[in-house]
Amino acid sequence: MLLARSAPECRLYIDLNPCLCGMASFGVRHHLRTEPDGLLAAVYEGTCPQCGLPRLFVFTLDPALPPAPPAFGGPTPSRIICPGQFALVSDDASSRAHVDPAGLSPAEHRASRANLALALAAIEEVVKFIPAGADAVPPEAFTSMAGQQLYAVEPQRFQRYRLTAVAEAYRELLNAHATA
Repeated sequence: MLLARSAPECRLYIDLNPCLCGMASFGVRHHLRTEPDGLLAAVYEGTCPQCGLPRLFVFTLDPALPPAPPAFGGPTPSRIICPGQFALVSDDASSRAHVDPAGLSPAEHRASRANLALALAAIEEVVKFIPAGADAVPPEAFTSMAGQQLYAVEPQRFQRYRLTAVAEAYRELLNAHATA
């Protein structure tokens, strides 16, 4: 069973694991259930709109209180999404954000701010994979194919000082959007 720290982490995991036909999105039905061991489980199910295969994801929820979205989890690293995947999510979200909020419509401003918040939340997740006293995410933390490929091409981007600088840049951009 998959151990998730929050609903946003569950949804991201689902998005990162498409159907066998390649389709990622599907009409998701969600419910909670108590497992025999007393733990709470989140069940996400539906049917792939492209090939008709059933989709089912069952996550055991971490008993710790989840943080408010867009955060994915508390102080511990994810057990189901690797740091490379979080870095790619951050890259994608930041690419959809506007650096300068001047002249944006209210809808564009909200979308840009939401993308920056997501980019920041995802990069903060990458930092959680750095062990205490270490300067970088260790290679063995990269468990997905996409994460391993990214690490192979750009291992230096997973150094603490670079991740911290990126996170600070996103915070500054969010502050600029808050005052615009």
